[in-house]
Amino acid sequence: MNPLFQTPAAALSRLRRTLRPGTPSPLLGATVLITGASSGIGEATARAAAQRGAHVLLVARRGDELARVSSEIVARGGRASTYPLDLTDGEAVDALVERLLSEHSAVDYLVNNAGRSIRRSLDLSYDRFHDFERMMAVNFFGPVRLTMGLLPAMREQKFGHVVNIVTWGNQIKAPKFAAYIAAKSALDVFGRIMGREAFFDNVTCTNVRVALVATDMIGPTDAYAGRRAESPEHCAERIVRALEDRPITVNGFIGSFSEVFNLVSPRLADFVFAEMSRRVPDSAAAKGEVVARERAGAGG
Repeated sequence: MNPLFQTPAAALSRLRRTLRPGTPSPLLGATVLITGASSGIGEATARAAAQRGAHVLLVARRGDELARVSSEIVARGGRASTYPLDLTDGEAVDALVERLLSEHSAVDYLVNNAGRSIRRSLDLSYDRFHDFERMMAVNFFGPVRLTMGLLPAMREQKFGHVVNIVTWGNQIKAPKFAAYIAAKSALDVFGRIMGREAFFDNVTCTNVRVALVATDMIGPTDAYAGRRAESPEHCAERIVRALEDRPITVNGFIGSFSEVFNLVSPRLADFVFAEMSRRVPDSAAAKGEVVARERAGAGG
């Protein structure tokens, strides 16, 4: 199908599946690779995709946790394969791509979910350039290398869809997240350009700009304590819908509002977010106080 008509066709397909609950998902029989599948959003997405009949390919660093997720999916009648991988190891990514193409010919859907966040002001980052290097390695270079490895086979088979799990911070430009948001914004832009270059090969991309999700990743940030967060399962349902319908972006209200605010009144937006940043200081983890306390405790 020509991607030009994907959105209306996806809407009709969604309506048909809603009116006829027995209508199979587009994921039925497809291969869906999910990074960061050992916990949180990735695990929930793997379960949801497998329930719709996909063969889920689970990728993450922790092989034991991947095995747990895989066995639970198989026990419920699903199909799952595990591929332990550190996305920051470029040679390992290349080896995985070679193995995947050998075993599956092509991957139909790719969910670039694995990532790492950090909340630390620039005030505390002058001597921590490695923060920026780590964020780019995990949140940009790793997923891009994996995508680039799988892309030729997608284009050859004239079908493929990539879902990048990015952040509402791309729209908000939130202070204290320079390293994290810069890396995720780079992935966001890469996905949009990839979709345009592969347009006539029916290979597309969705950038899912998630807000707060109740996973271990937000744990060290004191500012998130008590904040309402989306469950991994609810987020996974939105991701699976993005796989099925292939929209360009999936946004939330706050992110979209902030994006418009930044465009319409950029200087006022600077003032508002600067004031918010001043009212919510760096966390103890960002200051290194947590590590210091742990070391002191160990020494005592």
